[in-house]
Amino acid sequence: MKRLLTFVLVVVVAFGVIVWSSPGLLHSTKLGLDLKGGFEILYEAQPLTEGGTVTKESLKETAKSLEKRANKTGVSEPEVTTEGSNRIRVKIAGVSDPEAVRAIMKKPAELEFRSASGCEADAGYCKVELLGSDFVEGAAKVVYNSLNEPLIQIEVKDKEKFAEISTRLVGKNLAIYLDDDMLSDPVVQQALTDGTATISGQRTIAEAKELADVINLGALPLSLTEKYSQSVGATLGQKSLEETALAGIVASIVILLFMLVFYRLPGFIACICLLVFVWVLLAVFWMMNATLTLPGIAAFILGIGIAVDTNIITAERIKDEIRNGKSISSALRSGNKNSFRTVIDAHITNIIVGAVLYFIGQGTVKGFAVVHLASIIINIATNLFLARFFLQLVVKSGRFNKPSYYGVKESEIRAL
Repeated sequence: MKRLLTFVLVVVVAFGVIVWSSPGLLHSTKLGLDLKGGFEILYEAQPLTEGGTVTKESLKETAKSLEKRANKTGVSEPEVTTEGSNRIRVKIAGVSDPEAVRAIMKKPAELEFRSASGCEADAGYCKVELLGSDFVEGAAKVVYNSLNEPLIQIEVKDKEKFAEISTRLVGKNLAIYLDDDMLSDPVVQQALTDGTATISGQRTIAEAKELADVINLGALPLSLTEKYSQSVGATLGQKSLEETALAGIVASIVILLFMLVFYRLPGFIACICLLVFVWVLLAVFWMMNATLTLPGIAAFILGIGIAVDTNIITAERIKDEIRNGKSISSALRSGNKNSFRTVIDAHITNIIVGAVLYFIGQGTVKGFAVVHLASIIINIATNLFLARFFLQLVVKSGRFNKPSYYGVKESEIRAL
């Protein structure tokens, strides 16, 4: 009786948490542009300067710059990722004026060093003294002073120009801007005549490295060429979401009924574990701050199918052991033991497939792989170990010892 009460208590608490938290999880889940509407662009990057190259670092910094620009337009949580050696994919959901956003995104990053020389009192740093193209490519790097504090060492192409600017601005600020955002405003300490300088004032190594990367990005500005684009209207995206949700609900109801009819008590426990599986997967998806797309939903549904298979394999092995004349408790032990390796082998195969898709794939393929891998891991926890825990509690309570509770007819049991 105590074991049965434990089972009931665990299930009630679990479903209470699910009912309480599910509306918030669903509401806070981010939707991709194929569900919410928006646009996607694949850019190819080329250096603006003759003989320049597109480095991995410059591509990453350009992607960061694009993300900041998208945020400035007021769009919510743009998704900007690098692909290969020279491509950047931008996904922005819920955009009312795609063309305006695209025009802003396509401009090269603009790095400027500005001063207040000759500016009105309230004009701030209005005079552009240096551009990103004035710096030697890749010359900005993090160094350390005698106190082990991080500094940024830079080098310019025109020493005479730099000497004139630094001499004129001794004791004054020379602010660093990227796309009109001020990143730092160090004070010029002395005239610099050899074309090099160090920038201090960065509190951490990470801050210093980030500023050095930005300066290197400005020294090698990249132009972006549109290679592919697609737009999805908000109405079409909403329709896709509604149709997908309806299909998922109908399929889930059919699956739950199938498990109940064919496997009785193990099927009932499987239904509980399947619902817990879906909730945990949603919670993990929310904690990852991931964006839900149609491929992600496809992986989600595939995960449910794999979870059902896990329960069917275990339930069928238990039924076979009961048909062979074993007691319910003995059939449970043997069925669990004999099905464990089969289930684990199948999951390992799926993990390998998901890992290959993740490391080789790009864009939506990688998103599919992430959801697929998460569903496999959660499935092992919920539909393998949790389901077995529940079955053991119920069987050991001694109240469910009839073969019919497990979908086995008395006529099917063969005598030993």
